[in-house]
Amino acid sequence: MNKLYWLDQIKLQDRAKVGDKAFYLSKIIQRGYPVMPGFVVSAEILRQFLENLNSSESLVADLPYSSLHLDVTNWRQLQQVASRLRQEILTATVTPEWVSTIFQAAREWQTSCLILRPSLAVSTATPGINNNISGLVESVFCQCEPEAIALALKRTWSQIFRARSLLYWQHSGINLQQINLAVLVQPVENAIASGLLTANSSGWEIEATWGLGIAIALGEVQPDVYYIQPETRVVLEQQLGNKMLAYSVDDAASGTFSQPVPNSVLTPDRNCLITYLLPEAQQKQYSLQEEYLQQIIALGTQLVSELGKTFTIKWTITQQTTSDKLYITQVSPSQSISYSHLIRGLGAAGGRVVATALVIINPQQKPEQLPKGVILVVPTITPDWLPLLQQVGGIITEQGGLTSHAAILARELGITAVVNATSATTLIQTGERLLLDGDRGEVFRIKGDSKEEMDKGREENLLSSHHPNPKAPHPAVTSHLPMIATQLLVNLSQSTLIEQVQNLPVDGVGLLRSELMVLNILNAQHPNSWILSGRQAELLELWSEQIMQFARAFTPRPVFYRSLDWRSQDLPSLSDNLQSSPQSMLGERGTFSYLQNPVVFELELKALVNVQQAGYTNVNLLLPFVRTVEEFVFCRRKVEQAFLTDVVQFQLWMMAEVPSVLFLLPEYVRAGVAGISIGTNDLTQLLLGVDREQGQLAKVFNERHPAVMGAIAQLIQMAKSAGIPCSICGQAPALYPEIIDKLVEWGITSISVEPEAVERTYQAIARAEQRLILAAARRKLH
Repeated sequence: MNKLYWLDQIKLQDRAKVGDKAFYLSKIIQRGYPVMPGFVVSAEILRQFLENLNSSESLVADLPYSSLHLDVTNWRQLQQVASRLRQEILTATVTPEWVSTIFQAAREWQTSCLILRPSLAVSTATPGINNNISGLVESVFCQCEPEAIALALKRTWSQIFRARSLLYWQHSGINLQQINLAVLVQPVENAIASGLLTANSSGWEIEATWGLGIAIALGEVQPDVYYIQPETRVVLEQQLGNKMLAYSVDDAASGTFSQPVPNSVLTPDRNCLITYLLPEAQQKQYSLQEEYLQQIIALGTQLVSELGKTFTIKWTITQQTTSDKLYITQVSPSQSISYSHLIRGLGAAGGRVVATALVIINPQQKPEQLPKGVILVVPTITPDWLPLLQQVGGIITEQGGLTSHAAILARELGITAVVNATSATTLIQTGERLLLDGDRGEVFRIKGDSKEEMDKGREENLLSSHHPNPKAPHPAVTSHLPMIATQLLVNLSQSTLIEQVQNLPVDGVGLLRSELMVLNILNAQHPNSWILSGRQAELLELWSEQIMQFARAFTPRPVFYRSLDWRSQDLPSLSDNLQSSPQSMLGERGTFSYLQNPVVFELELKALVNVQQAGYTNVNLLLPFVRTVEEFVFCRRKVEQAFLTDVVQFQLWMMAEVPSVLFLLPEYVRAGVAGISIGTNDLTQLLLGVDREQGQLAKVFNERHPAVMGAIAQLIQMAKSAGIPCSICGQAPALYPEIIDKLVEWGITSISVEPEAVERTYQAIARAEQRLILAAARRKLH
């Protein structure tokens, strides 16, 4: 290794060697701004490392000069190639001299923890390729020890060979030799608070949380938000976030023996950090004192002269011996594209997408098809829109909350979505170019129509996708995941997602939503219409095949099929003249509708029998919205008459979502319930009296309300006492991962979430279980 590039010494000609992230930081540190110190391991070192791999694998032998022409449409092959490439890197040896040089330099900071930030640039003259592609690679934490540094380097380097990265390189026409990946090494110090400042011409936004900023990056907290008027520096509005946990440096890693942090545990893959639960009083406080808030605003005001009116910085306030200090840890200068803030709603499905708007004023007048890739803007979406949504790039609705049909459909299909965007169909016109941010719940209008903008839009869409099919979730690599005892299941309805989802680290399907599944085969007709027109046998065959696809893919893992749960207003376009019940929040839902007209339920049971007769014994039945024990007994008898219970593996469960179950569960168990699955969406709306479709009541519709959490705890305890399993399949664990701590502590047997939430839920379960183990060990020790 010739040398390290220290941030305060980097020159213009070094940019390709140190990457854009480090280069921009070097510019402002050399002008006197408070940047966290650091040095760069240049891109040349990675190139030398790849040249010295000496692999016998033909796939790896040509690195870094191979262009790796892959068939990226073959997702399985892409995953296999990416896995082999990364494994070669992770098992190779980093030159000891390099490791020693880095270690000796880092020791000067007298820190126990380091962060390795990928600093990437692409050397290419290809028109339209933007160098701002750091979203493909993530930072890596490690202890300040030679062995840990070597492993962290390899983990950082290997990220350019992830499936997501290989997909992007090929789509963009980039060869590996055009990629310069440097590594910025910085110390990690305990922080009072951390966050972001996002500046643009229309206003500033500051996000903040307690401790280190990784909690925001991982989406594990909802940060405090401050809206600033930049000209006057006035705080226009501030919103208290939801911050149940925080991260800090593990002092034990340095050999010091400070007082242990209560309720803390080491984090997987970040073993120099601990995560801990914040005291309840601290959760209710803003994480920025007025003094610190004003320091950040003043810093942003100074940076305008350096970076222009549009930029983003990441900052941290570290705990110093004498006084606390504000540092900049990352800076992203303005882009040449101009975005104008348009609407703020609720971020229902994450990701960012740039596309053309298609506005539909009347949701009752559905078109036969939608143009591919558009951002659909519509007042509301009901389940019968599902077949039309497969091709859209994003969704904006004026109505609906985080558990509305639009939100649920978008999350399962992997479509970026913002709901409860008031007056969206009025403010947006068909044909406008929009930037839709599903993480922040914001919509921006893009000014101009340049080729550069179009290229940037394509890049945004690629970076927000994990897969050649952007609607499909990213298969997780499970080899490095910690073992968990709590079962993790997945919610599904679309057979098109099976191939990708079946490789996720899940124990089965916790919720197969029949009402969404069958929309793909009904051709806009209610099942009763098929039966009355003499097409029952045809419908039964199609229905059986739909269920069988899931049974086949996940066998021997269980699949919990939830029978139909439609309200009359959910399917306005289905031609069913048999129902004339008034539209309401509840309607003739769930098992009550089976008593009124059992024909369709009996057809579902026949479909399940067909699946069993085909040799699949892993499908169980989950009854929805059960109001009374009598309703359950009626359904159980129908199940027995269909001979489903002749298969010993078959289990009959029920949803626990009507509050009466809190009083009747022992009676349900005596009546034959084999297990319950808590539906937090309906349980919350019925306990709090809030229609979950109404986005304007989002603050009232709160699954973390003490009444809801108390009900969940009671159901888990009652199930344990009755000796039956208790699962949870509503949106609460996915929307608020901090709830998982309590669920695991109370003894939940399984958690079922949307595909996009599987990986973060897995990690949250692992952390929760480790906290319990740690707490038990401490009790035993003392």
